[in-house]
Amino acid sequence: MNMNVDWNRFREVISAANKIVLTSHIRPDCDALGSCLGMAGILEALGKQVRIVCGQAVPENLKFMDPDNRILCIGQDIQAQDFEDTDLHIILDTSAWIQLGPMADVIKNSTYKKIIFDHHVGEDDIDAELFKNTTAEAVGRMCVDAAECLGVQLTPAISTPLFAAIATDTGWFRFNSVKEITYKTAAKLLAGGASPADIYRDLYERETAGRVRLRGTVLARIQTELNGKLAHTFILPDDYENTGAQPTDTEDLINLALEIDGTAFAVIIVGQTSGGYKMSFRSRCESAANVVAKEFGGGGHKAAAGAFIDSNDFAEVQSRVLTHVRAVLTAEYEQNTA
Repeated sequence: MNMNVDWNRFREVISAANKIVLTSHIRPDCDALGSCLGMAGILEALGKQVRIVCGQAVPENLKFMDPDNRILCIGQDIQAQDFEDTDLHIILDTSAWIQLGPMADVIKNSTYKKIIFDHHVGEDDIDAELFKNTTAEAVGRMCVDAAECLGVQLTPAISTPLFAAIATDTGWFRFNSVKEITYKTAAKLLAGGASPADIYRDLYERETAGRVRLRGTVLARIQTELNGKLAHTFILPDDYENTGAQPTDTEDLINLALEIDGTAFAVIIVGQTSGGYKMSFRSRCESAANVVAKEFGGGGHKAAAGAFIDSNDFAEVQSRVLTHVRAVLTAEYEQNTA
């Protein structure tokens, strides 16, 4: 167990709480959702009362992870006053105000104790006690550590979402973040009842015609530069209606650019139906994706990161992002050849 987290202190905090609320980031992925669901199961095994309340509803393509509809959307399924008697609020898989969406104001105005349970580097000035392991490949893996710390036996209901969290945040165990402990943790989750075949099928073998058409659009727009080291593509807001896809169908499409031999850095710029553009970055070189994302107010990991630009001028956004990425990769090349 990595000692970046003070597990003795974590145990104390959990022991002192009875009514607990779990929250993760907006535009949730499997690590966000899976960590919330897995942690909820862990805490409930200890007799805690747990609610999961987030700033956005579960995306359609990931609803299989929450068959009991446990994840509530603030302002839609529940109001802040409904959980004013909370003892502890755990924020998982983010340390940034902007990623909390509508839950940010709820947390700012609350008086109950708050902790952050995260694996990302850096954090905003959130009035919360930090429990972070920046070497962890996913918060899902930290949740397995938490179960061991708290003496909770893994069950299928806990293991299934946590396996999905780890598998997706590691690119199904192919990213450089994968270590020996990753596979040991996965083995524990299999022993706890997770079924990789079922999880993979639910994630990747339930495609809609719209998502397939959107994938074709993304593939057709891929361009390569810098002798093939940079690959980039984009999605415009109109593409959803034109292809019949949903905004959530953009998940993982950036990985299509990584399939091109020689790609060292990939970028996808995704238009949001609510306005603005979200960028995802993937790195297989020395230029860290999270450092590039930070230039645009985002963050993440060395290999995978994201950011958001509040502008509806696609040409300006694309030029700004690609100009910066080109400069970063060119500087890396020049340094390596000096």
